[in-house]
Amino acid sequence: MRVLGIDPGLRLTGYGCVESAPGAGRGRRHAGGPDAVLVEGGVIRLNAKTTVSARLAELDADLQEIIERLRPDVVAVEKLYAHYKHPTTAIVMGHARGIVLLEIQRAGLRLVELGATEVKKSLTGNGHASKEQMQRGVAAQLGLRVVPKPADVADAIAIGLCGLRRG
Repeated sequence: MRVLGIDPGLRLTGYGCVESAPGAGRGRRHAGGPDAVLVEGGVIRLNAKTTVSARLAELDADLQEIIERLRPDVVAVEKLYAHYKHPTTAIVMGHARGIVLLEIQRAGLRLVELGATEVKKSLTGNGHASKEQMQRGVAAQLGLRVVPKPADVADAIAIGLCGLRRG
């Protein structure tokens, strides 16, 4: 199974595509190796100097191209979270997340929505893991020589891994 994890944002949207490792069952390691392999990870960089509507259109086009190229079976997206001290952040994230959900629907793909603490806990054992812990956890679980950067990529890969293991 191939899962595309997405960490939506209006400046950087991280994406990470993972698939089951050959010989691995869902959520289980195969003989001495990881249960998943990284297909591709990256970020969609949006121009912060343009209007929100222009960035949303750019995100839509870029995400459509990524979905067509990577051909995932499932797309995993982080649920919207709003902190009472930063309500504007949730509103801004909601714009980008809306575009992501629209593209998933257009492509006819199954959506898995995951909470941030669930993703962090599944990867590190700590639902409040730091960005650095997430980056190191992704690298360790996939056998990568370097940690994924920026943190948005690691977060998206972690979302994909959690979605893959959830099935």
